[in-house]
Amino acid sequence: MSAVFDPSQNALSQDLASPEADVFALVAGASRRALAFGADGIVERARFEREVRALAAALPQAQHAVNLCENRYRFLVALCAVALRRQTNLLPSSRAPAVVEDVLARYPDSYCIGDEALDPAPPRYLQLPPTLAEQDGEPLQVDARALLAIGFTSGSTGQPKPNPKTWQAFRTSTAQNLAALGDLLRDDEVTFLVATVPPQHMYGMEMSVLLPLLGPVAVHAQRPFFPGDVARALSDAPTPPLLVTTPVHLRALVESGIELPALAGIVSATAPLPAELAQLAEARYRCEVREVFGSTETCVFARRRTARESAWTPLPGVRVCPQPDGTAIHAPHLPEPVVLADLMEVEADGRFVLRGRSADLLEIAGKRASLGDLTRKLLAIDGVVDGVVFQLDAADAFGVRRIAALVVAPTLSEPQILHALRQSIDPVFLPRPLRRVNALPRNETGKLPRHALEAMLHADTDSSVE
Repeated sequence: MSAVFDPSQNALSQDLASPEADVFALVAGASRRALAFGADGIVERARFEREVRALAAALPQAQHAVNLCENRYRFLVALCAVALRRQTNLLPSSRAPAVVEDVLARYPDSYCIGDEALDPAPPRYLQLPPTLAEQDGEPLQVDARALLAIGFTSGSTGQPKPNPKTWQAFRTSTAQNLAALGDLLRDDEVTFLVATVPPQHMYGMEMSVLLPLLGPVAVHAQRPFFPGDVARALSDAPTPPLLVTTPVHLRALVESGIELPALAGIVSATAPLPAELAQLAEARYRCEVREVFGSTETCVFARRRTARESAWTPLPGVRVCPQPDGTAIHAPHLPEPVVLADLMEVEADGRFVLRGRSADLLEIAGKRASLGDLTRKLLAIDGVVDGVVFQLDAADAFGVRRIAALVVAPTLSEPQILHALRQSIDPVFLPRPLRRVNALPRNETGKLPRHALEAMLHADTDSSVE
């Protein structure tokens, strides 16, 4: 096995030197470069390409493919096989049947591809065989302008929205991500990477799919979830690996007390990372915790070391421009600026501080607050393990949209939680109803889809405090 990455064979470097090229190699690096690894060993680029050719030849005719693979390596094979057939990968925010059905309804000329026996199986489902076939052939190339994937927002603020991504845009954003990770990657060898986030999520796509395809990175074939599984996956790496995760998974790791092998670093995204958690993780695992900022619409565009700084540093070529309704993000990989609902204050050196979201701002009885700040104050209560404050869509008899909360606090009653909240927030912003629950309805990346919050809130109104 050779894990050495040959920069001269790096298709990404060639792209940066020739940004106007029309065709690119599907995978970067030398033929014996490590692309994936696991308990069974290392998969090199040459084998990966043979499996991609064979699967591409077996795919049905269609315009789109819904990629539902759970195994990250098989997701990679399916993604590239679909691209090789000049089809577009559809990446739903969840593998829940209702979500998949919605995507299929939007894109009727589609089939589904996955690696597990699903029950119920989605329409037009192609399940990968236990052993992937291999096929020799010409070098794998793709059109730079081809639509590689359509990612969907999580639905945390409403209906999931599609976001098309071309191969060229992904290559440019991957160059920025390599710059964002910079000193966390090995200088002369492949960096091994373990990710807890699903590959269908844009953060997972960027950090655990595109990096091994286009950069000097090899990714673990599985997606570990529980702390013990994460520790075992990290132990499969022959050199200190990079852990790509979320605040929810990182907190579970820290609180589990499970020992981890030496790490190259930890990367976090999908939700705000508390500085206290970043500091605990850095002290426990003796490595840097680097938080990245992005969205399905923009991909990653900023970074920070949360344990030591609150301001974000934009990636190369990125400009952050505040405006009344949010912030416009200008980036080399974006065909046009993308306006986010996030409110940002830009400092003189170009770094920025997040001040909340325009949709989170509240004004009741002439007083102002933000849902983000109310949630932070809820989480600061001793005994609260998890929680969220959100605004209901329906208005009351006075035309005011009420504020609600779901709280995980095993040792506290709902009246006790409200009493504690009264000490730190104005009474007009007290969440009513407030409901104590066993766990919040977080998705695979730790986000809270709005429909799931409202469904949980109204599931048993008898136990809520009004």
